[in-house]
Amino acid sequence: MRKLRPYIIEILIALAVGGLSAYFTKDAMADFEALVKPPLSPPSFLFPIVWGILFVLMGISAGMVYKKSGSVPFVYRLSLIVNFFWSIIFFNMEAYLFAFIWLLLLLVLIIMTIIEYSKVSKTAAYLQIPYLIWVCFAGYLNFFIWFLN
Repeated sequence: MRKLRPYIIEILIALAVGGLSAYFTKDAMADFEALVKPPLSPPSFLFPIVWGILFVLMGISAGMVYKKSGSVPFVYRLSLIVNFFWSIIFFNMEAYLFAFIWLLLLLVLIIMTIIEYSKVSKTAAYLQIPYLIWVCFAGYLNFFIWFLN
């Protein structure tokens, strides 16, 4: 159990960020459904599934880095905070252009996290790539939702 502790803690932290973000934005989902969306927009039920997987991968990679180095880079923690607030900016505030700019900040932080992780564990860095790809896709969706609405 002691060997799994960093993984469990980091997965729970990442899932808590996602869960709290979802909780605070749940009332805005009806408005989101009414928006004009760009081509390739996935169905709404897919988002929590993908984010759940991504948060678990983020937690696993953070746990790997913690086990090897004794800490998790600040840039990763900052990316969790930025991730949390993106949902509020996008869904609750409906500030789509600002949310897109905020998402660009998140992309930079994810890239910085990958770089920092690669210094400790290549596997941990690779586990961040699906997150990077999904946030790039979210950027596409975010930008065109702003543009079309």
